[in-house]
Amino acid sequence: MNEKTKEYLDRATSIFMRLGIRSVTMDDIARELGVSKKTLYVHFKDKNDLIKQIMYLKIEEDQFSCTEVQASSTNAIDELFGIIQLVIEHLSKMNPSVFLDLQKYHPDAWSVITNHKSVFVTDMLLKNVERGIEEGIYREALDADIISRLFVGMTDLIFDGKTFPWPQYTLTRVYTEIISFQIHGMANKKGLEYLQKKEAKND
Repeated sequence: MNEKTKEYLDRATSIFMRLGIRSVTMDDIARELGVSKKTLYVHFKDKNDLIKQIMYLKIEEDQFSCTEVQASSTNAIDELFGIIQLVIEHLSKMNPSVFLDLQKYHPDAWSVITNHKSVFVTDMLLKNVERGIEEGIYREALDADIISRLFVGMTDLIFDGKTFPWPQYTLTRVYTEIISFQIHGMANKKGLEYLQKKEAKND
């Protein structure tokens, strides 16, 4: 990917995050980027292609960030807190309609996200559970496979638009509660003591 294409993808992402996807046209994107629509079509076949390329780029960046968090965290709980911060940072900038628009109008791009969750995210969480058990801060009886899939399934509820309707429930509020619920459910006595100290420090 050349630098100009990446620049267009980054700038288009901020537009979609702010305004949603359905309401933004390629004319709007070209105008916001300060280029002709013809120039835009040199880099992207159509709006579907633009959005799909955005998904691939953002997932690649997210995977890199998550891998860095895994490598630098002190333990499994710190790792989850680091990932929480990454996700909350993204959700805080996102128009809640983005995920609904993706599911309904851009199934190819949505399938990229679905595959990312079912493969990378699930595996990352599975390894986190295994790490926490090995470190003696998660309950030994946990089934890492089931817990990782449950984790992903719970976060899916944030974006269905029905279980937690926006604006009554903000994305960041719901996600934070889900993660807190999950960590408290996985931690053993030693883990809970560490978690309480960490939460007290963050207050």
